[in-house]
Amino acid sequence: MSRESAKETKEQRFKRIASRRTEKTLDALRKLGNCSNRGIYYYSTEDVNKIFSAIDTELKRIKLLFTSKSKSAKFTL
Repeated sequence: MSRESAKETKEQRFKRIASRRTEKTLDALRKLGNCSNRGIYYYSTEDVNKIFSAIDTELKRIKLLFTSKSKSAKFTL
């Protein structure tokens, strides 16, 4: 462990890592947006719906990780 990382707080580490990962995610989404060019690519409405359904599902799951007080999902009827 380097001297700087030993002094880094959990909050600082979170901000450093989360910022980098957020930028990478946004960049990947921008690259996906490049696929919308109909002059270069062919895709159906069904293809687009599958893409955004997968993205929406994963985004909801990740949001739940950040907002859930309990780390384990509890079963209820």
